[in-house]
Amino acid sequence: MPASDMARQFWIESPGRGAVRTAALPPPEAGDVLVRTLCSGISRGTEALVFRGAVPPSQYAAMRAPFQEGDFPGPVKYGYSSVGRVEEGPDRLRGRTVFCLYPHQDRYRVPAAAVHVVPDGVPAGRAVLAANMETAVNIAWDARPAPGDEILVVGGGVVGLLAAVLCRDVPGVRVTVVDPNRSRAATADALGLRYGPEAPAGAAVDLVIHASGRAEGLRAALGVAGVEATIVDASWYGSSEVPLPLGEAFHARRLTIRSSQVGRVPPDRAPRWTTARRLALALELLRDDRLDALLTGECPFDDLPAVLERLAANPGDTLCHRVRYGPPTSRSPR
Repeated sequence: MPASDMARQFWIESPGRGAVRTAALPPPEAGDVLVRTLCSGISRGTEALVFRGAVPPSQYAAMRAPFQEGDFPGPVKYGYSSVGRVEEGPDRLRGRTVFCLYPHQDRYRVPAAAVHVVPDGVPAGRAVLAANMETAVNIAWDARPAPGDEILVVGGGVVGLLAAVLCRDVPGVRVTVVDPNRSRAATADALGLRYGPEAPAGAAVDLVIHASGRAEGLRAALGVAGVEATIVDASWYGSSEVPLPLGEAFHARRLTIRSSQVGRVPPDRAPRWTTARRLALALELLRDDRLDALLTGECPFDDLPAVLERLAANPGDTLCHRVRYGPPTSRSPR
């Protein structure tokens, strides 16, 4: 088979072990586009859980990515932050840089409706944040920050920081990001956010967004919420249990814990918003050059198995790690 009909794909062969495979591309169908990948992003929290085999069986169906192949816990081809250039397809798309909710793969064919044109002014290298920004948009819709609110975001990962950025621009709000990793202080400052290594003692804030992915983070969120306040839990814990101190001030403060998950548009917006419209908004919101502070690492595609193994075991200071396709470059892919 000609090399032009082949693609290289990243697969999780079994929990804790990944590999790059070569496979044939499917034959083209009417309305398809052929995309050559420029870069992809690792959604570190979710992909680390998938890599470790920590998706509970009850969530196998809910956690499927749009173009996933295989099944949990593996072998499975998983991922959803791909940016590339259209090589074949309708004239309106040919040659354009597009975002697609596709796993890590160097070339792929998908229906044209599955790709979203990256707006002018958004570099391809930053567009890998689109899926995370889409999640942050959903969190902001669920959280409903209001002018003047005192807001605490517990967890300074990519999703938490993006949610904080969206809340930051509501008039009069004060947004603080709490994360024990003190390297987040510089990132928060670059994004125009306040930072603290731990939740302030005696705080009673109007809104808490929890995005740490850890039970202790959600417990901290409960401890700083004011009377009648809402805690929006944007974390996903996989198969881990989360014990909470609901016998302390939870009832006296009449607190609300609301889950937020990007798989559904909130009910009050669903009559008007599609997921495609939401993703288009997320891409537009990436025009902010300050968001490059969230891109903290890059590797060539061939190194992805070892890199994801490392990130799943110990992410360190990593926020969004970007995967590069093609020859090495010292600049962000554009």
